[in-house]
Amino acid sequence: MAFGIKRDELITWKDKVRKGEIAFLTHYWYDERFPTMKTVTKVGCANREKLIHWGEKYDIPAKYIDNRSEYPHFDLFGERQLEILRKENMIDQLHRFKVKG
Repeated sequence: MAFGIKRDELITWKDKVRKGEIAFLTHYWYDERFPTMKTVTKVGCANREKLIHWGEKYDIPAKYIDNRSEYPHFDLFGERQLEILRKENMIDQLHRFKVKG
């Protein structure tokens, strides 16, 4: 379940994903499978090959692409989320959602 994002942020992310851009969306999140995780970043792109290539840059196998919707994406959380957001210069998302590390 997602928390802490505005509707227009979600719409913008979906538009970018549909256009084949690599798009980032960080939000507060709760999933009982990962009780210590408070945020997740969805890295999406409708161009599956482009998304696979992006994942390879960070040693994330294509098998981790979430294909359950028309917005294929990787879910990043924990240390990997922190590491990748820093490398992608998404510092604003780290601060906004108080991602620590």
